[in-house]
Amino acid sequence: MRTVSRRMVDLAQSEIRAMTQACASAKGLNMAQGVCDTPVPLIVLEGAEKAIRDGYNVYTRFDGLAELRQAIADKLAHYNGIRADPETEVTVSAGATGAFHCACAALLNPGDEVVLFEPYYQYHVSALVAVEAVPVVVKMQPPAWTYSLTELEQVLTPNTKAIIVNSPGNPSGKVLSRTELEALAYFACRHDLFVFTDEIYEYFLYDGRSHVGMASLPNMAERTVTIGGYSKTFSVTGWRIGYSVAAQRWTKAIGAMNDLLYVCAPAPLQMGVARGIRELSDDFYGILARDYQQKRDKFCSALNKAGLTTSVPEGAYYVLADVSRLPGGTGKARAMYLLEKTGVAGVSGEAFFTGQAGANYIRFSFAKTDPDLDEACRRLTQVDF
Repeated sequence: MRTVSRRMVDLAQSEIRAMTQACASAKGLNMAQGVCDTPVPLIVLEGAEKAIRDGYNVYTRFDGLAELRQAIADKLAHYNGIRADPETEVTVSAGATGAFHCACAALLNPGDEVVLFEPYYQYHVSALVAVEAVPVVVKMQPPAWTYSLTELEQVLTPNTKAIIVNSPGNPSGKVLSRTELEALAYFACRHDLFVFTDEIYEYFLYDGRSHVGMASLPNMAERTVTIGGYSKTFSVTGWRIGYSVAAQRWTKAIGAMNDLLYVCAPAPLQMGVARGIRELSDDFYGILARDYQQKRDKFCSALNKAGLTTSVPEGAYYVLADVSRLPGGTGKARAMYLLEKTGVAGVSGEAFFTGQAGANYIRFSFAKTDPDLDEACRRLTQVDF
């Protein structure tokens, strides 16, 4: 009897996309999906437009155009303190999600266990399940979202192959300090683990915080796969331009998988991103962080005023709000109640937590234009829950 692959048994449509569809049906304000409604830098748009006219409309090399790989390598050296050979250690992929999936498929075997921190990004879990790896959760404690090294040691087994580090974090907004990262680095070295990082929100940092890349720490470049991208930074989430950086022997396998799954990322869009990396000054990123901190402060203030207590994010552009006072026995029921009551859509916490903890949270994205953000704040604060 014909059936779908057994890989699909534990896979379902992302709750993030499901709430986006529910929001569209309700004609509400979509604070669920991090689509990033803010304007695209003109330099980036012009770079893509020029590339189309100049004939960058065919396949690129499987790991991306030389111009973009070089721009990423230069940026890694300047901003992250990571040295990477653009010819052999950088792979451009179909978004950071695509880069992460390629790394998992290339480096993990069925049954390999991968540690990740809860609350986690749902797509990380789905990618692991898709390649038949086993997600193992270590819970972080609110409101600062701290983890326990003791618990990290307790979940370790002979099958543990890797650990996922997502900083700044989605959905928590947690920015791991250098001290926290050094502890994870020591753990990974001692147990000979890969470290897959998701650093796509590396420029979204608040209250004077700094980003530290795991691969920049001593002895970590060889075992770290750094995942990044420009979907969020340049507000081009639909372009699907991401990358991975790893030692050559890992990159060779990741690149082969990227070729198999995606062939290449869109050529003219690669050129647009490359131009943005080369020509936008450090001031651009400073202003980006300042503007998003203002959005964070405005939206968190509205949520708190509405009685939906927030864990104020240190980075990224999401906030988890405690919605346990809303009616409904699940986070999904509470999210749907909120959408019906206010026309504001968020994602239920079950998408980011195991067990019952997720029922008490909704994740919102504040990557919105100021008029839309103001409207969301007005709706939330004018309803009596």
